[in-house]
Amino acid sequence: MKILGVKALSIPEIKVIRFARFMDQRGYFTETYRDTDLNGIGELVSLSKAVFHQANESFSRAGTIRGMHFQWNPYMGKLVRTVSGRMIDLVLDIRKGSLTFGCMIAYDMPSVREYDWGEWIWVPPGFAHGNVFTEDTVIEYMCTGQYNPKCEAGISPLAADIDWRLCDRGLKAVFEETAKYSKLITDKDKGAVGVKGWADDPRARNFDLKLL
Repeated sequence: MKILGVKALSIPEIKVIRFARFMDQRGYFTETYRDTDLNGIGELVSLSKAVFHQANESFSRAGTIRGMHFQWNPYMGKLVRTVSGRMIDLVLDIRKGSLTFGCMIAYDMPSVREYDWGEWIWVPPGFAHGNVFTEDTVIEYMCTGQYNPKCEAGISPLAADIDWRLCDRGLKAVFEETAKYSKLITDKDKGAVGVKGWADDPRARNFDLKLL
């Protein structure tokens, strides 16, 4: 895995890892993941300590909105990439005690075959995760915890009390436009609590900043 660069987003715990594709007239080859290449990179301390227990693939039709999902017991960090199509990844800080608690950010992750690079986004425990898709899209994500339906919850991505001040304005506009017309969001996600509703839930103590 040839890593071209690592950058922190406006919530610095969220990292984007760019890796090389080796191109020729036939197409390209790439190693998308190798743990030894990620170990020892200062910006990726939380990722280098991660052990992945589950890998998922998801297909979403254009206009789909998913999120905002999170889990404890076990905690679940996610390493996510777009295989085909375009994903705008959504990340919401749910760490109680964090200066950016309740803030949402977005990152644009199209998959373009002509690019000589691909990207992962690393979302560690302590953040709710979701996506919006502007075209038919396949994504892959590796998880540091196995799915536990008894210890999962969500915050509606449509909640009025989400703080978008750190989010790219253009990507926020894409989300808002998609949310206006799309019916491709589950009732569970649409009807989930807002940020305050979750903060008042006793289970939110699992995401106290001091515990993560």
